[in-house]
This record gives sequence, C-alpha cells and structure tokens, in this order.
Amino acid sequence: MPPARHGGEEYLNMPSLTYIIGGKESIPHSRPYMVALKSTSSNRLFCGGSLIKQNWVLTAAHCYWQKEFMQDTTIILGAHSWIEKEKTQQYFKIAQIFIHPAYNSTTHDNDAMLLKLHRTANINRYVKTIPLPSTTSFTDVKPGTMCLVAGWGTTSNKYITVTEKLREVNIKVINRRICKEQYIAQHPVTENMICAGDENGGKDSCNDSGGPLICDDEQRGIVSFGMTCGDRRYPGVYTALTKFHLNWIEELTGVVTD
Repeated sequence: MPPARHGGEEYLNMPSLTYIIGGKESIPHSRPYMVALKSTSSNRLFCGGSLIKQNWVLTAAHCYWQKEFMQDTTIILGAHSWIEKEKTQQYFKIAQIFIHPAYNSTTHDNDAMLLKLHRTANINRYVKTIPLPSTTSFTDVKPGTMCLVAGWGTTSNKYITVTEKLREVNIKVINRRICKEQYIAQHPVTENMICAGDENGGKDSCNDSGGPLICDDEQRGIVSFGMTCGDRRYPGVYTALTKFHLNWIEELTGVVTD
C-alpha cells in the first residue's frame, strides 16, 4: 500500500509536509487561498488545505491523525512564510470536523475532510477563497490539462526538512486508465481520484497532504497519496472533486457551486 502523502520523520503518527519537487517559490501571497495546518504542541506543519468559504477549510481526511486533532491544530491563513510572524497571517482554531462519510482509510478513496473555523476569516488581498467547479456544467478534468499544486516543504527526496516559504509546481493531469495500470500492483485508483505529474518525472507535489490541485483557476483535487516523489512511473494521486464531493461540500457549508 503506497503511503498517504506524508514526508519526514513521524512525530507520533503525524502527517508531515511536503515535497514540491521541481517547483519554485511562489510569488508572496499569490495563492491567498492556501491554508497551513500546524500542530500547536510540536510547532510543526503537518498538512495543507484550501479556504473555500470564510469559515470553512477543505483538506484531506487522512490529515485527521490523532484524537487531539481539533484541540491541537492551529489553522494559519495569509502565510507566505509559516515561520515568520507575518502581519498578513490570521490564526484560527477548529470548531467542527466533518470527514467524508464514504472515506476509506485503507484505500484513501474519498479522502476529503471539511474543517469549520471558530470564526470567520477577514477576506482581503492576502486571504481569499478558492473557486470550486460548477455542479451544473461539471466535466472531468481532461488528461493533458496543466494544473498547479503548492505547499510548504522539502524540495528534494534526499533532504526531509520543512521549508519556510510557500512553493509551487506545475503538473499535468494523467489519463486515469494509464494511472490505474501504473498503480495496478500497488493501489486501486478509483473514479474518485485524479492523477497528475510530469511525463519525464522530476515534478510532483509529493506529500503536501490536503493541499489543493488547481486547474484553470478552480480547485479540482486534494493531495492524497503517491509512491516515490517525482517518479514518472507513479504520478501523484489526488481526491477528485466530483459532483458527489461537491454536493457534500454544498450541503455542509452552503458553498453554492452551480
């Protein structure tokens, strides 16, 4: 079973950020929807996420790693550097947790979780929500579509250390049939998943658990799992935001995706 997209040594069972292989540092605050999830007790970032409404964050279900998750997690918005105390940053606690009811922790199917914040965020140039696809005109992301994924973390398979500043990489959506064949001996790739990577290898999100996969300025996926980072044989696998997931999001949050 390939691992969920966690990197680094474990602190208890904590997920951990990130490989942005072959990427670059983001222009500061150019991705204002990015969310950092930090463990208060260990002062470590362990997952990413996206702001989909003023008081709602979308992330991966496997980021729920301990029973103290809600009490121990600090949500950070408006960050370029998660280490520096930037004036743009806003901090939140989690009020409620909603794991997708069809989530399978063994197969990572429907690997999605919603976090309701204890108060609403102040929307400004540094903190904004990310658009979700429309349910009325919904179509799958076509293979070959160029997408973007961002996160805080290591830039190499060799050195597992969290980086200070947000990084990003452009990757291409891989045909699901091809992805299924590539993972056939490792892991089932379902219709609730989308694969993306680089045909030549060397580019991947690789472990920014919970972070958004952005295609044509909309969030179309959530970083879920994968094999060796940047290996062209194994593209990254993301939870696909299908109508099934979008209806669940709308029901809980009131975010209208029509």
